[in-house]
Amino acid sequence: MSWASKLAKPYRVEHGKKFRLKDFDPSDTGDLNFKDDADEQLAKGIASMIELQKKLYAQDQWGALLIFQGMDAAGKDGVIQHVMSGLNPQGVQVYSFKTPSTEELNHDFMWRTMQRIPERGRIGIFNRSYYEEVLVVRVHKEALANERIPPSLITKNIWDQRFEDMNSFERYLDNNGIVVRKFFLNLSKKEQKRRLLDRLDQPDKNWKLSASDAHEREFWDDYMKAYEDMVLNTATKRAPWYVVPADNKWFTRIVVAAAIVETLEDLDLAYPKVDAAKRKELQAARAILEGEKDD
Repeated sequence: MSWASKLAKPYRVEHGKKFRLKDFDPSDTGDLNFKDDADEQLAKGIASMIELQKKLYAQDQWGALLIFQGMDAAGKDGVIQHVMSGLNPQGVQVYSFKTPSTEELNHDFMWRTMQRIPERGRIGIFNRSYYEEVLVVRVHKEALANERIPPSLITKNIWDQRFEDMNSFERYLDNNGIVVRKFFLNLSKKEQKRRLLDRLDQPDKNWKLSASDAHEREFWDDYMKAYEDMVLNTATKRAPWYVVPADNKWFTRIVVAAAIVETLEDLDLAYPKVDAAKRKELQAARAILEGEKDD
């Protein structure tokens, strides 16, 4: 087992029916007790990702979609910034999904994300995603009403139907060479409070906080139930969830990096082989270049 697989495996959920959120500790740091150890591992992970991304881009057959979900202040932005640093930006596509616009609400709930699926050879990153439709929309019933779905279609089975749609969509992507990996950044309520207060105390972070962020804490238990139900119903072997401890940012980042490395390694990526016709073409190019007179 590679170092990446060993580090990521404890947090990988492939069979959701057995999932219970209480079994995952937000403050867990695995076998790493010191941040310095994680910094070394993260640097190793980023170096591996850089080489794997080059092969992914050159081979131009596979694509990867990485989905990040979590409560406010769970560290989604920081993970994306730190873990993906060093990668060629031409091969990475990052999208953040905020509150739906009027145009987006006039379409089906998957519409806005379907348009952002990564191309072959690229890594697509969703900061929040269609999973908001079984999280915030489930916790706040008025959000569902804003989608203007015919009342006859809003039944007690609507969440199960959405889970089924999401599973089908991810199976469809996997069948077409777009691998899907999903990350739930598992933050404790206590640590979220500390981070929100930190944003209040630091002027350069004030812009990140609004009164609604504090208000949402009143629905913490509802959100945790929604997250548990989400993983329980949509974790599959082909599109697993990683329930990543998020109380220690340094550990969150190394687990995410390890999971991405493991995913790309499993694709058995390689640079395209040069056939006889291409070698002949390259030899002709060499002859032209070597035959030029230097100025």
